[in-house]
Amino acid sequence: MNNYKEHNRNFLYPVWILTIVILILFIATPLLFVVFSASKEDFVSVATSKIWHQAMINTALECICSSLLSVVIGFLYAYAVLKAKFPCKRLFKIVPLIHLVTPPFVGGLAFILLLGRQGFITNRLLGLDVSIYGFWGLLIAQTLCFFPMAYLICLQTLQGINSNLEQAAKSMGASNFKIFWTITIPLSSTGILSALLFIAVSVLSDFGNPLIVAGRFRVLAVEIYTQLTGWLNVGTSAVLGIVLVIPSVVLFVFQNQLMKKNNSKLSTIGGKSSFVETPEKSSCGKIANILLFLFVLFITLAILAQFIAIIAGSFQKLWGINTSFTLDHIKSVFKYGKDLQNTVFFALISALISTVFAVISSFIVHRTNLPLKRTVDVLSQLPSAIPGSLLGLALSVTANKLHFRGSAVLIVIAMTIAFLPFAYKAISSNYAQIKTTLDDGARSLGATQLYLLRTVLVPISKNSIFSGFIYSFIRGVGTVSAVIFLVSFNTPLASVRILNLAEQAFWGKAAALALVLTMITFIILGTGLILINLLTGDKNGKRIKS
Repeated sequence: MNNYKEHNRNFLYPVWILTIVILILFIATPLLFVVFSASKEDFVSVATSKIWHQAMINTALECICSSLLSVVIGFLYAYAVLKAKFPCKRLFKIVPLIHLVTPPFVGGLAFILLLGRQGFITNRLLGLDVSIYGFWGLLIAQTLCFFPMAYLICLQTLQGINSNLEQAAKSMGASNFKIFWTITIPLSSTGILSALLFIAVSVLSDFGNPLIVAGRFRVLAVEIYTQLTGWLNVGTSAVLGIVLVIPSVVLFVFQNQLMKKNNSKLSTIGGKSSFVETPEKSSCGKIANILLFLFVLFITLAILAQFIAIIAGSFQKLWGINTSFTLDHIKSVFKYGKDLQNTVFFALISALISTVFAVISSFIVHRTNLPLKRTVDVLSQLPSAIPGSLLGLALSVTANKLHFRGSAVLIVIAMTIAFLPFAYKAISSNYAQIKTTLDDGARSLGATQLYLLRTVLVPISKNSIFSGFIYSFIRGVGTVSAVIFLVSFNTPLASVRILNLAEQAFWGKAAALALVLTMITFIILGTGLILINLLTGDKNGKRIKS
């Protein structure tokens, strides 16, 4: 036993110390640099300026409206594909997932191509000369961008509701509408609130859509970037970042408390799932089925229209003016080969690092008795409360203070930190579901903690580990806000290049580059899914149901 403890100490303490140092060095330290880069005058200037007051009001307004609308649409969409009865439900289930893995700014770009002054719908079909730049355009773009996240959370929540409760209410004469309001909605309230908090943080951090669509509707995420790059005002940029992080941290705390409350309830189930498969029979009436089908169809068409707009814009000479076919825009993508190569390479490296780090930090928090576990837990999740603009600014300020010029390293660090929380939460949840008797059995056989992690926990958790890796990679490919301050002439990124082309009204080139980047993302994702299916299949080649 003493020999076992000595082996564990030799492995655990260096890893624990390294984990603490990395978290403090790359998360806490840059934030402190930002805080101290702002002077008292900068705080006073922001606090007394009507311009920044209005930007704060705008940010709060678009966060509340976009989050609420995204959750409403996401919940109704999830309810429709799970409870209603209509054709092509499998297709409708997949569409939000496809939209989720596309770079987030693609929606804003497609939105301009469809509903801008030269938009296909507004100009070509309706003959209107309108401007959708501003609050309403941003609201629509962000809602379509973020509703898939709400859909996934609400779908999981609805699947967890015991259908016997609804069937019992129906047998007692309750109408479908009453069952929906008195059973389904109350039982889904926790999931709905969780989705609302998660999306609110994401909306606050959103940079690409406001930059493309918001126009003169000022929001803090964009103003942080504008003040630094346009006016070289580091102090004001830092203060605006601090202002933006306050509501994000509050939402983060509420979301964490809600998740812990849910986990404590589920932990009493003893390891067996209490979820009951939803019956194929519809839980809705005929009219509700029709209305839900039309709703789902409309949202699906809106999503598909974005993809079609990007494809069409890639092959038209001048969008909305000269629609003749051309390959010039596609050919121009070859000029941005380095941008694409950097984007994919940095995203893969950062996804790998964040996943490995999440595996280790989750292990320290959930399977060891080391001190400062709570600190590791909080710091691993904290980046989800830090807007990307502030994170990029913090790393940029820190690098300048330390006279560090490694742009590629900074970009990888930014991507790794920004998307660490998702991998950490996914893997942590999986570790929490694995009974500690496995640890006891391994200890009784003389296994070290490293051996336990490598041969027991990682193989059992491979699905959640893979999910964390894929999410980090996809978000890394499309990230803008976290890296906009860090790109250089030698380290261009496709996501930033697309935004620059869109700002300069080179819609064809922007669409073509976005199309190629999206295709590359899908190809890598498809390859990864094939590999994980092969790894999780049994000897007969059948998939293991996760």
